[in-house]
Amino acid sequence: MAAFLLGSSAYLLNGTWHQRWANPAGNAVLVLGAGCVRGAARSLRMKTVKRWHLLAAPVLTGILSALDNPSVNNWSGGPYFLLSMSVMIALAAWELWRRRSGHHGAEVPMAVISGIVAVFYLFRCAAFILDGAGGSIFRTYFGSAVTTLLTITLLIVVSFSIAALSAEQSTQALRVRASHDGLTGLLNRAAFLNLLDDRLGRRRGAGSFGSLVMADLDHFKAVNDRNGHAAGDAALNAFASACRNSVRSNDLVGRYGGEEFILFLPGATPRQAARLTEQISVTMKNSDGAPLLPTISYGIAPVSAGGDALKAAIASADAALYEAKARGRNQAVLAAALEPMHDRKT
Repeated sequence: MAAFLLGSSAYLLNGTWHQRWANPAGNAVLVLGAGCVRGAARSLRMKTVKRWHLLAAPVLTGILSALDNPSVNNWSGGPYFLLSMSVMIALAAWELWRRRSGHHGAEVPMAVISGIVAVFYLFRCAAFILDGAGGSIFRTYFGSAVTTLLTITLLIVVSFSIAALSAEQSTQALRVRASHDGLTGLLNRAAFLNLLDDRLGRRRGAGSFGSLVMADLDHFKAVNDRNGHAAGDAALNAFASACRNSVRSNDLVGRYGGEEFILFLPGATPRQAARLTEQISVTMKNSDGAPLLPTISYGIAPVSAGGDALKAAIASADAALYEAKARGRNQAVLAAALEPMHDRKT
């Protein structure tokens, strides 16, 4: 908004000695303002604009305008200025349109209005080239009054809408931060248990609902003692990444505490869960930093709906995990009969 205000104010110096620098500067600053609109729209998708991308068009517009006799030409660099404005606002419209999916839809009217302004500037550029700044078509349909009205509409709609969406985005970011582990990016303990409890609460009828897996990195303290806490953090992140690359989209994965993790696999039998844990361990073993990465022990328990099923499943999976540790680690144990599901010792 500051760029649009400053750029437009520079044109007030037309007809004075200062026009020779104010006119190119006004063009450049207005294009910068359009670039800022694009940057704001892009930031809603958590993307940034490189500095040279933001400055290239304004600098080029300013140089070309300065070479077009700005001391006597009120429309110095006109075609380049109008085309740059059209491109920048069109890019803003595209960024807003790309974000529309999965959100509240406020981006759609913003994208449409930005698109209309971009098309207007494109037609304005064409009219300027074909009819000239003094032509009847340009003055009637693309003059200062119409342009000012459209620009003000763009600024009002986009500015307030982006402010509202930014507040929404910040709130969402705070929710994510409150529900996710800061190191691994997985669900934290409270969020995992709340989500699973909600799923169990919505399920009707009794019977098996899936499998719960407790996982613990073997000899994790030794990793920290031998190689430092950075190596320990790398091991935790490697396991989290192995989980993300192995689980299904509807599975839940969380960091239960320290080096202990918890997974919920809806609809999976304990043996299917065991196969998944084997896949996770293989994926982690084949990841970067493998020589420093610990093995993993797992406890697996079926989960039923209703009552205290969640607490019972966690207790059973935890008992199975301790049994896996007692049997030598690097294996998965089923809670039902404390049956070893597989042993990865090689």
